[in-house]
Amino acid sequence: MTKNIWITGASSGIGKQLAIKFAKEGWQVAASARRENLLKDLNSQNPNIHPFPLDVKNENEAKKIFQNILEKFKTVDIVVFCTGIHDPDAEKKLSSEKIREIMETNFFGTLNCIMAVNTYFREKKSGHISIVSSVAGYRGLPAAAGYCASKSALTSLAESLYFDFKRHNVRVSLVSPGFIKTPMTDKNKFPMPMIKSPEFAAEKMFIGLTKKNAFEIHFPIAFTLIMKLLKIMPNWLYLLIVKKGMKTIKY
Repeated sequence: MTKNIWITGASSGIGKQLAIKFAKEGWQVAASARRENLLKDLNSQNPNIHPFPLDVKNENEAKKIFQNILEKFKTVDIVVFCTGIHDPDAEKKLSSEKIREIMETNFFGTLNCIMAVNTYFREKKSGHISIVSSVAGYRGLPAAAGYCASKSALTSLAESLYFDFKRHNVRVSLVSPGFIKTPMTDKNKFPMPMIKSPEFAAEKMFIGLTKKNAFEIHFPIAFTLIMKLLKIMPNWLYLLIVKKGMKTIKY
């Protein structure tokens, strides 16, 4: 029986490679992003990928697109909300406008998509909602006030929704990648330890989404375990380590 997945942020980076991975595994993929031309390119490369252009900041549009997906696929088994933006140069200057833009896209954009599928999954009493956050949501990092805040909010949102949807037999999972080489991380002007390819991320996510049942899917393990250690450190020690690190990379 054919299985169906909806992926947002599918025009580049992790979302794009995840769409390709699921399509190659025989899934029908509803791929959403703002850039329709890139979605059409994906469709031309693999007929299992179907373009559904969407600006996630528009809740009504998200609901309409999901209904269009249901009309085409009839059922949806997994949704992966992968949209994310970051602007480290702007964040160094602490721009409230930029932070609002990041929150509107990363957090509220994801929330809009969750609201689009909320009733469907509660009534279906099966399925899987996956929220892509980041290890940047574990603690506050330099030049990332808006990004870290948005990812921290997504992590807490996923934890809360886990309990809400569990009552309806719907799985909620959290994805926390480390550094993955994408157009977004290409903007970073500092060393990114253990950085991996988007293909690596897609493989780890596919396994976590389809073959395992853990709440959090995080990778690469060696790096995320270090970040998890920083997460539980006393504030004074964490701040001291990061302060020394900033001097080393000449932040």
